Amino acid sequence: MAKDILSGLKPVPGSRKARKRIGRGQGSGHGGTATRGHKGQHSRAGSGRPPWFEGGQMPLVRRVPKRGFHSPFKHTYQVVSLERLNALAAAGRLQDGVVTPELLQKFDVVKKRVVPVKILGNGTLSAKLEVSAHAFSKSAIQKIEAAGGKAQIIIATRKE
Repeated sequence: MAKDILSGLKPVPGSRKARKRIGRGQGSGHGGTATRGHKGQHSRAGSGRPPWFEGGQMPLVRRVPKRGFHSPFKHTYQVVSLERLNALAAAGRLQDGVVTPELLQKFDVVKKRVVPVKILGNGTLSAKLEVSAHAFSKSAIQKIEAAGGKAQIIIATRKE
């Protein structure tokens, strides 16, 4: 009768094995060396190696050829198009026509406060805006000034 009730079900004898408790004294059967063997590299604490360790052979990152050039002076910018600024102005979100990186971050146009902002000349600009950014493309400056606005370059205090 108890076999048919779900609460009475039990695992088959011998199918469940107790966990091996290592380093809990001689009475446990795994005391002493705690299954690590005698002496040797892995017998002592702190013998772990990083996942990319390849047994002492030349690691993959050092075997593959290096190509190209990576400039240590590279500048990375968060780019914003004039089209996006025009959309913000048309929606009435820019008070007094002033645009700053802090304001762009507030409107989720740029994500990070510490990465410099560059304005690109994509699209058209119909609103008169006073734009402050860390860098401008030549076409962006021309379009901002053609619309009667002003482009101000901010000196970046921190290099990214």
